[in-house]
Amino acid sequence: AQGFISFFKKLPKDPRAIRFFDRRDYYTAHGENATFIAKAYYHTMTALRQLGGNSDGISSVSVSRAMFETIARNLLLDRTDHTLELYEGSGSSWRLTKSGTPGNIGSFEDILFANNDMQFSPVTVALFPVFRDGQLYVALSFVDMTNRKLGLAEFPEDSRFTNVESALVALGCKECLLPADFEKSIDLQPLQDAISNCSILLTERKKAEFKSRDLVQDLGRIIRGSVEPVRDLLSQFDYALGALGALVSYAELLADDTNYGNYTIEKFNLDRCMRLDSAAVRALNIVEGKTDVNKNFSLFGLMNRTCTAGMGKRLLNKWLKQPLIDVNEINNRLDMVQAFAEDPELRQGLRQQLKRISDIDRLTHALRKKSANLQPVVKLYQSCSRIPYIKGVLQQYNGQFSTSVMTRFLSSLEEWLTENRYGRFANLVETAIDLGQVDNGEYRISPLYSSDLAVLKDELSGVENHINNLHMHTATDLDLSVDKQLKLEKGPFGHVFRISKKDEQKVRKKLTTNYIIIETRKDGVKFTSAKLKKLGDQYQSLLGDYTSCQKKIVDNVVQVSCTFSEVFENFAAIISELDVLQSFADLAISCPVPYVRPDITTSEEGDIILQGSRHPCVEAQDGVNFIPNDCTLARGKSWFQIITGPNMGGKSTFIRQVGVNVLMAQVGSFVPCDQASISVRDCIFARVGAGDCQLRGVSTFMQEMLETASILKGASEKSLIIIDELGRGTSTYDGFGLAWAICEHLVEVTRAPTLFATHFHELTALANKNGDQHQHVPDLGIANYHVGAHIDPSSRKLTMLYKVEPGSCDQSFGIHVAEFANFPEAVIALAKSKAEELEDFTSAPNLSGEPSDEV
Repeated sequence: AQGFISFFKKLPKDPRAIRFFDRRDYYTAHGENATFIAKAYYHTMTALRQLGGNSDGISSVSVSRAMFETIARNLLLDRTDHTLELYEGSGSSWRLTKSGTPGNIGSFEDILFANNDMQFSPVTVALFPVFRDGQLYVALSFVDMTNRKLGLAEFPEDSRFTNVESALVALGCKECLLPADFEKSIDLQPLQDAISNCSILLTERKKAEFKSRDLVQDLGRIIRGSVEPVRDLLSQFDYALGALGALVSYAELLADDTNYGNYTIEKFNLDRCMRLDSAAVRALNIVEGKTDVNKNFSLFGLMNRTCTAGMGKRLLNKWLKQPLIDVNEINNRLDMVQAFAEDPELRQGLRQQLKRISDIDRLTHALRKKSANLQPVVKLYQSCSRIPYIKGVLQQYNGQFSTSVMTRFLSSLEEWLTENRYGRFANLVETAIDLGQVDNGEYRISPLYSSDLAVLKDELSGVENHINNLHMHTATDLDLSVDKQLKLEKGPFGHVFRISKKDEQKVRKKLTTNYIIIETRKDGVKFTSAKLKKLGDQYQSLLGDYTSCQKKIVDNVVQVSCTFSEVFENFAAIISELDVLQSFADLAISCPVPYVRPDITTSEEGDIILQGSRHPCVEAQDGVNFIPNDCTLARGKSWFQIITGPNMGGKSTFIRQVGVNVLMAQVGSFVPCDQASISVRDCIFARVGAGDCQLRGVSTFMQEMLETASILKGASEKSLIIIDELGRGTSTYDGFGLAWAICEHLVEVTRAPTLFATHFHELTALANKNGDQHQHVPDLGIANYHVGAHIDPSSRKLTMLYKVEPGSCDQSFGIHVAEFANFPEAVIALAKSKAEELEDFTSAPNLSGEPSDEV
C-alpha cells in the first residue's frame, strides 16, 4: 500500500481525469476520484475505504467489472466533463495503458459497446478564431475516428459565435480544442458559452501546437489515395491548417499505423444543410435526454425504428442534426419513404433481412486492430451474405419509384457484389475458415486450407484416438463404465481420468499400484498413468505447433480481409441508408393517425401550410388524445404570427410542433399532418421556455436575452423563428418594450416566418398598426392567433379548448390558472380586484380602430 500511495501522489494533477487502477478481478479509484465515484455512482460515502496510515493515507473505492463498464459509459458517452484513464501494474510500478475522452473513445470501445449498440460517432473539433481585415473569422477542423474522416472549414463569424454553434451541433461534436494563450483582442467568453451550451468538453492546448508544418506529408500517409488532391484542398485554407495540425497530433493519428491510407478528408460546408443551434435542439427535443420518461419523448427515440445493430441509429442521429435544404435531395428521400410505405411486402422483407445484419462499420474497425482474430471476419461474412437477399427484395419492387430504387441502391449493390469485389472475400472465408465450427462458438482455420495444418490436424486426431482407446482400456482394467464412472478430462494437468470418491473405494488397491493419483477433492479423485501422461504431453506439443501455425494463417486471413475495407464501408453506407428510410416509412404507417408526404418548395417561393398538424412526440404519449391544429404561414398575409392565450392552453406545443414538422420534412420523413406544404428553411431558431443556467452564473432572463441576440444576429428571411414567452423575466414595461421592439425588428429587418407566443396581449396591436414605418414592407403580413379557452358565464370556470383560432385574445388568464392551482379564495379575490384597478389605470387606446367587442 505504501508503494502505491507514493506513486499515486506523484501523478500529475488533472481535475478532469478519473483514474482507475486494474487489480485483475476488480478496479480501484483513489483520492478525489474515489469521493466523486462514491457520490455520483454509489450515492453513499460508506463505499469509501481508507488506504494506508492516518497521516499520508488516501481514500479509495473498489469497483466491480460490471460497475466499471457502467461508469465508463456514463463518463465517455453521457457526460462531457471528464476524461478516463486506466492504469495496470502492482506495488509502486504502474503504467497508463488506456486513456479516453468523450471525443476519442477508441481504446475503451470493447468495454463501452460489449452489450450496447453504438448510437453516435463522437467527433473532436479544433477551433482557431482570428481577426482579418476588421472581421472575425473562425478556422475549424474536425476528426471522426469511427468513420476515419477529417474535415476543414473557415467562415466569418459574429460576436455571439452562432455559426460555430451550428457547426458543433451538425457535426455531433463531443470535444473541442482551443488555443490556451490567445490574443486579448478577441472576447472568447461567448465562444466558451457556445461550447458549454452544446455540452462539449473544452480542452485547451498550447498555441504552438496549432501549426501546419509537415501537414501535407503527414496527411499523405493517412489519407486514402494520392497526395495531390489533398494538397489542392489544403491550398484553399489559411488558419484551418493549424487547427488540423493540432488535431492530428492531439488524436495521435500517426502513432497508429492501422490509420495509414484509411482516412478521407473533405471541406466542411456550413450551408450544405439546415443550421440548428443548441437552443433549437433542446426546444424541438431532437436528441434523447437523461430525464426522458420513455423513448418517445425525443424525436430520435420516436423515429428510431431501425433494425441493424448501431449503423442505422448513427445515420439517423446524423440526419436529424443535418436536415437537407436541397429540394431535389429531400424529394429523393421522400420518394424512397413513399415506396416503402406503400408496399408492405417490400418493407417487411427488408426489415427481416436488416435485423440479421451486425454493425459492419465497427466490425471493419475491429479488423484493423492489431489484436484482430477470426470473429470479425466471420461476422462480416455472415452480415454481407444477407446483402444478395436484400438485393432480391428490392428487385421484386415494381412500383412508381422503381427507377429511383435502381439508381440509388441496386446499381451500387450490384457493383460491390461482383466476383471481383465481395466475391473474392466470400471465397477466402469459405475456403480458409471452418464454418461448420462457428455455431459451437469456435473460430478456426479449415484444415483443408493449409497442407501444414492438415498434417498437424491428422497427427492430433491420431493422438486423440490413442487417448480414447486408452480410456476404454483403463475402464476395462478398473471394471468401470466409460464416461459414466470413468471420465476423461482436459485441464491444467493435461489429460487426466476422474472418478467419484465412492468408485475410488472399490478400485483403491489397483489405483495405488498401477496409477498416479494427482489430487483428491469433493468432486472426486483425479489420476493418470505413464501411458496417458506420455500421450497427453504429445498432444500438448502437437496442439502448440497447430496453434502457432494457425495463428500465422489467422493473421494472414485478417490482413487479406482488411484489404476489402472499401467494400464493407460501401455496404455499410447503403445498408444504413436503407435502414433509416424504411424506419421513416414504418413510423409513418404504424402511427394511430398515419403521417403524410409533405410538398416541398424552395425557400424563395411557397408558404408553410400545415393542415391538421400534430406534435409527433406528444401524440405518442400514453393517454393523450391530441387535438390537431392548422398553421398557415403565408407570405403577405400571416408570415409573422402573434399567438396569445392562457397558460397551459397549448401555445408552446403548437409553435414547437410547427418547428418539428418542418425539421422532419427536411430530414426526408413524412409528417404528422392531414396535408402539408413546406417552403425549405435554412435555419430554425427557437427561444422556448426559461432554461435556467444559474450554475454558469447566467440568470433566466440573461439566458433569454442571449438566445434572442443570437436570433437577431443570425436569422435571415429564409429561416424559421419560434419565440415563446419573451420578456417576462423583467418588469412588465421593460419586458413589453423589448418584446415590441424585437417584433418590429423581425418584421422589418429579418422578415423570416415567425411564430411569436406571448402573454402581452397588447402586442396584438402590431397586426393592425399601419404607421409610417410599415408602409415600406406591405408584403410581410402580420396575423393574430389565439388558443381557445371557454369561460362558463355562471361559474366563471375556465376550460381549455387547445384549438388555435384567428384573432387575438383580449385578456390574460393568469388568475384562472391560479384558481386551477387551488390558491386560497381570499388571495384570488384580491388579485381580481387589483388587476381590474390596474387595467382601468393603464387602459390602452384601441389602436385597431375596430369595435372592441368583436374578438
